Amino acid sequence: MNPHAVRIAGHFGELLQGRLGADGPVALVTLPCPELAVTGTFRPGPGFGVHGRGQRLITPDRARRFLQALGLVPRGRFLLRAAMPVGGGAGASTAALVALARLAGSDAAPEVVARACIVAEGASDPTMFARPERLLWASRQGRVLDRTPALPRFEVVGGFLGPMRRTDPADQAFADIGDLWPRWRRAVDAGDLAALAGLSGEAARRTLARRGPAEDPTGWLARRLGALGHAIAHTGAARALLFAPGTVPEDWAACLRAAGLRGLIRFRAGG
Repeated sequence: MNPHAVRIAGHFGELLQGRLGADGPVALVTLPCPELAVTGTFRPGPGFGVHGRGQRLITPDRARRFLQALGLVPRGRFLLRAAMPVGGGAGASTAALVALARLAGSDAAPEVVARACIVAEGASDPTMFARPERLLWASRQGRVLDRTPALPRFEVVGGFLGPMRRTDPADQAFADIGDLWPRWRRAVDAGDLAALAGLSGEAARRTLARRGPAEDPTGWLARRLGALGHAIAHTGAARALLFAPGTVPEDWAACLRAAGLRGLIRFRAGG
């Protein structure tokens, strides 16, 4: 029996993203966001259709390629709705594909779903996994490079800044973060939230220095509001400030709006 309704959580940028060495793969640690999700419904029937409400998440051709890569016959009517903007760096595209798989009746393992995403789009977030923030993820290869224990708990506030930008799977122009990953592992093992937030901010600074925009206010906002660090969508518009639990100041929303951020959000992560 096929499920007739699903909800797949997205993410909110990346805690780390870059090349593992000058010639290494593009790798990332995602920032899962339970508040932003793709929801979907399915109606069995002849033919095949993928529809959206307000924005197209995936084309019918891409949906067919994805389902066929899972060994499924595309059939029926799928309706998908995203609570995040396409191109915002919040995982709308991958979440839509994972929702499509579940609606079509697939019970494939996350690794299999990830490979099908690569076939369909050439890149993937790791949101098909239960704890994606614990993975070092090769986003153009759809595979796990390393795993960590649970991250310490933290709070996130943020919003979207600037134009939306979809991921180009051929884009390899990321900063080198090969030196950051060993430090990230040690900080996770130690439960050192301040060190993790600082490493996330360093990865963001490297990306912004290489890819722009030059006047991005996220680092300044983190210092102004007393955050431990910040994170960005390394492709996309999501911007996040990382706080120890219970330390988010009351004026956070006003400060972010004044800096030009929109679609403000607050959620918990880690643990």
